[in-house]
Amino acid sequence: MGDMTNSDFYSKNQRNESSHGGEFGCTMEELRSLMELRGTEAVVKIKETYGDTEAICRRLKTSPVEGLPGTAPDLEKRKQIFGQNFIPPKKPKTFLQLVWEALQDVTLIILEIAAIISLGLSFYHPPGENNEGCATAQGGAEDEGEAEAGWIEGAAILLSVICVVLVTAFNDWSKEKQFRGLQSRIEQEQKFTVVRAGQVVQIPVAEIVVGDIAQVKYGDLLPADGLFIQGNDLKIDESSLTGESDQVRKSVDKDPMLLSGTHVMEGSGRMVVTAVGVNSQTGIIFTLLGAGGEEEEKKDKKGVKKGDGLQLPAADGAAGSNAVDSANTSLVNGKMQDGNVDASQSKAKQQDGAAAMEMQPLKSAEGGDADDKKKANMHKKEKSVLQGKLTKLAVQIGKAGLVMSAITVIILVLYFTVDTFVVNKKPWLPECTPVYVQYFVKFFIIGVTVLVVAVPEGLPLAVTISLAYSVKKMMKDNNLVRHLDACETMGNATAICSDKTGTLTTNRMTVVQAYVGDVHYKEIPDPSSINTKTMELLVNAIAINSAYTTKILPPEKEGALPRQVGNKTECGLLGFVLDLKQDYEPVRTQMPEEKLYKVYTFNSVRKSMSTVIKLPDESFRMYSKGASEIVLKKCCKILNGAGEPRVFRPRDRDEMVKKVIEPMACDGLRTICVAYRDFPSSPEPDWDNENDILNDLTCICVVGIEDPVRPEVPEAIRKCQRAGITVRMVTGDNINTARAIAIKCGIIHPGEDFLCLEGKEFNRRIRNEKGEIEQERIDKIWPKLRVLARSSPTDKHTLVKGIIDSTHTEQRQVVAVTGDGTNDGPALKKADVGFAMGIAGTDVAKEASDIILTDDNFSSIVKAVMWGRNVYDSISKFLQFQLTVNVVAVIVAFTGACITQDSPLKAVQMLWVNLIMDTFASLALATEPPTETLLLRKPYGRNKPLISRTMMKNILGHAVYQLTLIFTLLFVGEKMFQIDSGRNAPLHSPPSEHYTIIFNTFVMMQLFNEINARKIHGERNVFDGIFRNPIFCTIVLGTFAIQVIATIPTSRLKFLKEAGRLTQKEEIPEEELNEDVEEIDHAERELRRGQILWFRGLNRIQTQIEVVNTFKSGASFQGALRRQSSVTSQSQDVANLSSPSRVSLSNALSSPTSLPPAAAGHSRREGVP
Repeated sequence: MGDMTNSDFYSKNQRNESSHGGEFGCTMEELRSLMELRGTEAVVKIKETYGDTEAICRRLKTSPVEGLPGTAPDLEKRKQIFGQNFIPPKKPKTFLQLVWEALQDVTLIILEIAAIISLGLSFYHPPGENNEGCATAQGGAEDEGEAEAGWIEGAAILLSVICVVLVTAFNDWSKEKQFRGLQSRIEQEQKFTVVRAGQVVQIPVAEIVVGDIAQVKYGDLLPADGLFIQGNDLKIDESSLTGESDQVRKSVDKDPMLLSGTHVMEGSGRMVVTAVGVNSQTGIIFTLLGAGGEEEEKKDKKGVKKGDGLQLPAADGAAGSNAVDSANTSLVNGKMQDGNVDASQSKAKQQDGAAAMEMQPLKSAEGGDADDKKKANMHKKEKSVLQGKLTKLAVQIGKAGLVMSAITVIILVLYFTVDTFVVNKKPWLPECTPVYVQYFVKFFIIGVTVLVVAVPEGLPLAVTISLAYSVKKMMKDNNLVRHLDACETMGNATAICSDKTGTLTTNRMTVVQAYVGDVHYKEIPDPSSINTKTMELLVNAIAINSAYTTKILPPEKEGALPRQVGNKTECGLLGFVLDLKQDYEPVRTQMPEEKLYKVYTFNSVRKSMSTVIKLPDESFRMYSKGASEIVLKKCCKILNGAGEPRVFRPRDRDEMVKKVIEPMACDGLRTICVAYRDFPSSPEPDWDNENDILNDLTCICVVGIEDPVRPEVPEAIRKCQRAGITVRMVTGDNINTARAIAIKCGIIHPGEDFLCLEGKEFNRRIRNEKGEIEQERIDKIWPKLRVLARSSPTDKHTLVKGIIDSTHTEQRQVVAVTGDGTNDGPALKKADVGFAMGIAGTDVAKEASDIILTDDNFSSIVKAVMWGRNVYDSISKFLQFQLTVNVVAVIVAFTGACITQDSPLKAVQMLWVNLIMDTFASLALATEPPTETLLLRKPYGRNKPLISRTMMKNILGHAVYQLTLIFTLLFVGEKMFQIDSGRNAPLHSPPSEHYTIIFNTFVMMQLFNEINARKIHGERNVFDGIFRNPIFCTIVLGTFAIQVIATIPTSRLKFLKEAGRLTQKEEIPEEELNEDVEEIDHAERELRRGQILWFRGLNRIQTQIEVVNTFKSGASFQGALRRQSSVTSQSQDVANLSSPSRVSLSNALSSPTSLPPAAAGHSRREGVP
């Protein structure tokens, strides 16, 4: 009775502030503590405190039939007092948290350590550096620029790490933001049916307030807590709160408590909302979890009990501690007696509202194994195909890099020690130790450089960019991706198990054939041809025995089809009533939902629905409808042409099946039988004995409902089959209907050797004598199975699990499943990729899925396959590019270091290649749009290596070509270009032209290899479709431009230095002048002399003209004098130039070789206007 005292405590608390609770007859706290009770306890409490549920409605000022008045002030007041139906979401991770997560990458950690060591060493200048007697080995030919800029290397590595981290974090952040936007969009779209002012309206879930009368039906996820007022056969799956998968039957007198977050598995009804948002049961648990796992993790570390110190945002200021108390009791009452919820369990629940759906439907097969349960609660299946392969590859590359770098360091150290102490017989002097250490450190850095080059750090980036880009684009193709890896797993799918209704078909049901009064009509019969008695029974049977939420509304636009709302099969039947020129509304008005005596709702076991009503003479009539072969078995009479029942023997039934039902089914129609039965008023039948009640029926008619195949589906299925994906249809329909639709879709072709089984037959074949499922038996069936008809959700799950666990093929199958119903949850979770229907799908199905099809269309699945394959290919393209760079760079660095004690490619240059080229290349190659050709090949499968033979051939071929060129340039380049050799240059020499040529060649080869990398299947034309990807073109051209600018030596860019500054003659260094002397030969000198004389003449004439003009205008003399002085200085220059001993053009011409004669003349003329 702790709860009683609890609620007393609340009510006392409430009285202190009854200023705003007094409006209504009960406070929020009382209602909340009431909702914590279960079953009989709750019934007793309601009786003791309130009387009955109607009394609670009165206290909440609402009517069980009319609902709330729905006026704005009233709704506002309720929101203030009882809170809003909104649970504040978990705080998103901050950008810094995401940065910290991105930093955990192993590759990045290696790089960071290397960078920090490199930075530290660049600032360390040991003593004794200038001691001549210490060593003679070239310390890796480090020039002054590099010595001073030693820190650049470390800084550049760090910069590359920061870039990768920021990009990754930004990607995660935008992904999180997108996903939140998406969640809120889904939440806004989530509507719930309530009654307001006597009208049934659909309102957003967040608008529901305490006191609302909500209509609940099959497939709903309850949005708030409430009390059951009235309904039929309502069964709820409360496992998301209690962890028990048994369905709980709800009734006013036994268990009226309906809790938020639970799923309606069967039936329909009404409830009065009693608690919303943070005060509902789900809200309390969410608040306890701190709406997330952070506090939980902290507490697990400290070992603190769950409910401690967490303030509940109680909507009306009740003390937080009470809230925690109540939450604890709620968990205890929720059949978790230990008060301390198992952390992993609650976490799984909180992440996955559909953890409930892992309800192990195959108890017999798996024995409800505890391990399985644990596995089921884990968030997702094993690693995705690509992730697994990439991890393996990264580890292999890392190992190879380590080995190479270790060998490099060992060779360098050995070479140095042998050369210094053995060949040159130098003693080890104590003052030389720091110098030797510096050499060793230098070698270590070269080793680290080799390692850094070996590790493809662009890879994580390429994967992230590729996935993020694809997910964004897939939204346009009606694929809403909930789990990123699903996108790429889809590319490897080998099997798709699809629903029929709504996915392959349009889900717009229309009755096209009927069998009424012993006549089979091939089209809608004329109303006059049907007996009036039969017609009345038919209209009543259809209007009353269907969910009242199902209606046919007038079309939105002129000339469009009428809108179908609710269950589509029932819409088809109601449409049939309208086609017979009858109306169902008056029937429903006369017999409102509250007056229905008993309802047996449709479920996957019954395959039928029945409604019992009380007739005016106190007797009962039951209307029944359902799958024709099931309902006809229960019929013992049938109405004849005159509307009179006649005997209907099993023999007649068989004939009817042959002559009516099979032909309808073979046309791809669903056959539905409508029947009725009358019961006497006394004795009243035992309504719970279903087998006796649903028997001895009288058949009214059988109708054939057409659900046309979507026009784009056959082509989509043909594409799948061409792409090596088997499409299987799993449906609840009759086998003939299913077969006919499968042929129309192209899933099976007449004359082929394929299996079409019914659920029963399938189960018989896969189970042994004890009724246990055997994998070997499934393996015999699934490869040929194409259609599974009359299947239960369990059959679907069994099939999916059987295909995934099968070892029948060398590759493990990758299975995608589509589902829309609540009961498809287990199959969707078990599959590698679960597709839920965005329109027809229930909340449960969406929750269990990986991708939501926003248009419910099968052809969108084909788009998902295309995008998935594109992701895989993009990563492969990038790998092909990256590994070529890495192989070449590592070998060049390694051999260079071993032969010349210095890597021809400096660390900073390597990082430019690694960082910029990789990052940009990953962007360029990861954003290639998918093409239809992706669907022309078979899936790769799980065991196929990431680097195919063709790719290997490309990588090695290109590497050999690049290495040949680079080594040729390294060893004979100076002879080819007649330049100084950069090899074995002394310490602190400036960067040589020789090595710059090597670096430039290397980068250009990578750049063009990027274009080669666009094709990985050995296609000849690498330029095919290159302009369809503007990002690629921009990046290639951009990288080219930057490379060109980066490698022009600064000395050549004189204009950068000399902007706005006169050079004094003394500033020109001797060497430069001497160089000029060498460069200008005699012929050139003669040529120059001619030019100079010509200039002199020109200058004199110009000056004279100017002097004359000045005299004419009588202006001051100064202008002319100024001109004169400039001309004098020019003639001095010319004198300099013409003297043969030293040729030097100092001021007027920046460099004699760099300006052609014409330009020189031009500059001269400018000097003298």
